[in-house]
Amino acid sequence: MTGHMGFVGVSTSGSSIRTIFPRWAEILDLPTRTLIGHDLPLDATAADYRALVETIRDDPDHLGALVTTHKMGLFEAASDLFDELDSFSTLCGEISSISKRDGRLLGHAKDPITAGLAASEFLPPDHFAASGASVLILGAGGAGTALSWYLSERADRPGSIIVTDTSQSRLDHLRDVHSRRGTPEGLLRYVLTSDPDVTRSILATLPAASLVVNASGLGKDRPGSPVPDGAAFPTGAYVWEFNYRGSLEFLAQAREQHASAGLIIVDGWRYFIHGWSQVIAEVFSVELTDELLDRLTAAAEAR
Repeated sequence: MTGHMGFVGVSTSGSSIRTIFPRWAEILDLPTRTLIGHDLPLDATAADYRALVETIRDDPDHLGALVTTHKMGLFEAASDLFDELDSFSTLCGEISSISKRDGRLLGHAKDPITAGLAASEFLPPDHFAASGASVLILGAGGAGTALSWYLSERADRPGSIIVTDTSQSRLDHLRDVHSRRGTPEGLLRYVLTSDPDVTRSILATLPAASLVVNASGLGKDRPGSPVPDGAAFPTGAYVWEFNYRGSLEFLAQAREQHASAGLIIVDGWRYFIHGWSQVIAEVFSVELTDELLDRLTAAAEAR
């Protein structure tokens, strides 16, 4: 097998995966060292998505792709072009991994797995039971949906998960996902944040040690932060920035309060590692062992 793998995003040229992928390909003995970027604007049309999926499907040298910002838009516009979608994909309404098997086009939603792997590395297994902390997820898109899914299934489940967004339709979609999943009633709150002071007020009510996550895309695909200037994070909060590159205003806000509020700050690097390794394993049918993941991580951090 020869060919190339794709990367669907808004601006793929600045991603660290450009230099990391060839190293990983060597470690994993992949049949290609080539990664092709597919840039689509934030306002991509259904025709854009369908044309991209058809290109991947019909090109025998195109082995698959990872999808970032466009996971939900691609599912909505082009899910019917796939021969098979996994249960996460159909229930969450997103596609983050495109692969091929025996001439069939497959779609997967890897984000719930990725979010769980990354979160379990820094959140103690009894954190919510021991602390009484809550969760605030800023953004109800694909990343926010995936994290809320993981947290609602976690053995040490938080008592409250608040998800905010500037789009009521995204919040309604997320509510529907959890309703169909059978998530316990009352666990999640869905809050429209058309006014920045709404976010400020929510932050002020969170218990100490709560988890606050930027899943909005702000600070990466476009500048800004979902947290208004001057808003205070809870004392001892875990503040998780899903992004690892970009203007990263949310991360800067957290760092300003790091010492005074005793924050535990996590950037998006490990989320990036798990996200890419999971999709590469799917595209190339690789068994991703702990030993292999350690080698991939070491190679990536040598960038």
